[in-house]
Formats: sequence, structure tokens, C-alpha cells
Amino acid sequence: MGQMTSTGFDDDARLRPLAAGRGPLLERGGHVVYTARRLGELVSGRPPGVTGHQWNTAGRATLDVVVCDGATGRPVFAVEFTSPVATPEARREMRMRDAVSAAVGLEVLRIQSATLRPGPHGRRVAEYLIDARRYAAGLPEQDDPAAEQPVGFRDIVGRLPDGRDGPVNDLGAIARAAAVEAYVARQLVDPIVRGLHVRWTNGSTEGWAWVEVRPGRCLVERVLLWEHRFSCGVDAARLAGDLAVTAIGERLRQLDTDEPDLVPRIDLGRDVDRLRSRRDEMAHGFDFDHLTFD
Repeated sequence: MGQMTSTGFDDDARLRPLAAGRGPLLERGGHVVYTARRLGELVSGRPPGVTGHQWNTAGRATLDVVVCDGATGRPVFAVEFTSPVATPEARREMRMRDAVSAAVGLEVLRIQSATLRPGPHGRRVAEYLIDARRYAAGLPEQDDPAAEQPVGFRDIVGRLPDGRDGPVNDLGAIARAAAVEAYVARQLVDPIVRGLHVRWTNGSTEGWAWVEVRPGRCLVERVLLWEHRFSCGVDAARLAGDLAVTAIGERLRQLDTDEPDLVPRIDLGRDVDRLRSRRDEMAHGFDFDHLTFD
């Protein structure tokens, strides 16, 4: 891949207003959201510092969700959903997309999950990110780190779907309530969706979630996030964990029709042990040493 250099141009000038085309998925908070748009539609020609091969390949790539400024039509950020299984060619193409996005300053959130897909989940994720960013933008700047910090978006307490009070901006709240309902219906042996999250030194974050369906056997979901110049004001590791719980909720909806692929609890424990052994690769250590799988 060719060397990246500073463009020397205003990034906003490189991002062009997106034509309405098929029409938006939704409008929310001063933003317009589109789905399945080519990266080349967002960019005004090949940016300096990007090779012709990078541009030709990346320009054809599809971005699953593109959020634009409602007034100007210019892209603000994009979301990609990817599968955990990627060929070397797919990884090369991903790096080319990253090179072009970086050259024009496009913010990108990449979600890697075996279960989450843009069709059923793109709208909810876009709504959440727009709301979280708007909330973060409205928080007062804190010059004194010792001063009391304002409540973060993820920690706002309100009425949950099951009637209890709790964090209403937990993307996994509906899935957690569904697990309780499934337990009452005797589809699960434990109503609690458990999880963990870590931040890696390479900048990615990872969230795990699991729920025990049958004695000693669990539904398990893992989500990896990459934030490329992107932030929504919610800690990315917590967001990855919440998305993993959301994926568990998707799997719970299939219990009536599909035989679930369950992981033995003892194997899950070994997987967590292997994760724990990599704490030197974690940016902030491993905060889940209390977990046991006896």
C-alpha cells in the first residue's frame, strides 16, 4: 500500500454532499442517514497521498451507514458492519478504505460481529450514535479534572423496558429484558446476560456477552470495534460490550425456531483465561479477574 501523506487540503472540501438517490433511511437530530453508499460517492476525486490503486479499489467499497449533516448534505461519519471471517484480500481492501477515509477526514466506526448486520441493526445504531454525539457536544467543558463530572450519555438513568430504573442508553437493555422473559418462559436457566470488555493497545476495543441457555452451555457473542477518527462520547469498550449484548438479544429471538449454537461453560472459561493472559496487550489492563466459570 502506498505511503500516506498530509493532503494539505480542507478535509470538508474533499467530502461532497451526498445525492439523495434512494432517499434517506431516517432523519434525526439535524442529520440525514443513508444506507449502502459507495465511498467514491462521498469524495470529490482522488485525494493527494492516495495511490490510484487505493482509490480505484476503495472508491467502489460500500459503506453500510452514512450519516450526513442535514443542512449541507456533507458526510459526518460512517458505520461499517463486518464479519469476523475476512480473507487476506478483504483485509487489504479494508486498509485501502481506511487510507482514503483518513485522507479526507471521514470518521468511521467499524463493527465486527458474527450476528449484527446493517439491515436489522443499522438504524438503531445510527440513532444511538447521533443522540450520543449530540449529548456529548452539549456538555460543558471541564477545565478542572477534580471537579464533579457531568453524567455521561451511557449513564443516564430512567425507566427500562422491563419497568425497572436503570441506564436507558444501554444498547443492550432490550436484550437484557428479553433474557428475563426467556427465563420466565423456561428457555434459559439463568436470566442474567453477563459480559466483559477490553481496550487493546492497537486502538481497537472488544466486548463479550453470554447467557446460560442450558445447564453448563451458553450463547456467546463477541464484538470488536475500531474507531477511525470517530467518537460518540461513550467509551468504545463499553459500547462494544453493549453491542455484544445486543447480539445476544438477536440470538434469543431465534430460540423458538433455530437450535442455538451453544458453547460449553468450561470452554468459555478457558477462552476468558486466554484473554486474561493477554493483559499486556491491553491499554488499561483487565478488569474482570473476578469472573469464574466453575
